[in-house]
Amino acid sequence: MLSLAHPTMLAPMEGVGHPMFREQIASRGGVGMVCTEFVRVSRAPLSPVALRREVIKVPGVPLSVQVMGNDADKMADAAMHVADAGADVVDINLGCPMPRVVKKGVGAAMLKDPVLLYDVLCAMRASTPCLLSAKIRAGFDDAANVVAIAETVQSAGVDFIAVHPRRRCDFYEGVSDWRIIKTLVDALDIPVVGNGDCWYASDAPRMIAETGCAAVMIGRPAIRNPWIFSQIASLAAGEAPFDPSGDDVLAWFLDTRARYRAAYGGGKRGALGKLKELIRWFGRAINDERVLMNKALRTRDEDEMVALIEAGLKGLAAEQIDLDAHGRHRFERSGSADDAAHAAHGSEHAA
Repeated sequence: MLSLAHPTMLAPMEGVGHPMFREQIASRGGVGMVCTEFVRVSRAPLSPVALRREVIKVPGVPLSVQVMGNDADKMADAAMHVADAGADVVDINLGCPMPRVVKKGVGAAMLKDPVLLYDVLCAMRASTPCLLSAKIRAGFDDAANVVAIAETVQSAGVDFIAVHPRRRCDFYEGVSDWRIIKTLVDALDIPVVGNGDCWYASDAPRMIAETGCAAVMIGRPAIRNPWIFSQIASLAAGEAPFDPSGDDVLAWFLDTRARYRAAYGGGKRGALGKLKELIRWFGRAINDERVLMNKALRTRDEDEMVALIEAGLKGLAAEQIDLDAHGRHRFERSGSADDAAHAAHGSEHAA
């Protein structure tokens, strides 16, 4: 069973979900579990020493470590090492849509081969002493087999499943059709975690109410708004959620820069690239037609970039930012299970 202090999870995100980012999100409270970037399982065996450097837990918050591969024996061995390193959950990546991943027959590509999928999961189940989970998409080219895929995952013995209700071919286009989450909730006996286009804190309780999912997994919206989990917890407690101003966002950004520089150094291969990834998302929430974001992303100098962000955020009122719990500007389009407009999307994209 799935037991969390909060019915929320930080999704696994390649290039983003490193230990420092997970700690920053968890430190604000309200998140029930954090997930690592995926660990690629290839021909070379996982190094337990190297793995322990990545499997870094935040005190009091369960850690899910995601692995990706398609060799049953190697995945079973990896799952055992991941559990030994301290993971609370071992998760298998069945949703990554990127071509470089899919062409190797892993990630979302495994949705096309239920026999292989079952064999790999059964092997992992046999060697995993902790919880085992799977994160899937609605399908590869269509969503017609999503229930059959999920039932295969369930029959292999996983403890819960997370679903991103887009097909692999949709990548991140369109809007998530939460009806697919509800379909799996109704069809399965194991807990289902919903994921996809929960851009505002108020979307989380709405997703749970519309779909019946056991928890909400949030990825890109947490890069855009590092307070989203604490806002969700405040809503659940009947309290006023935090409404960040430009100064709050700036303080968070400068603190993050200092941490990243200490850990990774400066320059393109150090903090600069990671900071730009944050700007790419929180810049979308600023009510300036993305002028600040675009200027900051174009610069190749870290100090110049920081100066632009400081000038753009300092003194900015909360009302000028789309980071409140309910989405005062609604710059992002959230998912839905029962919006008639999304029904058309579902038939067009099967997402």
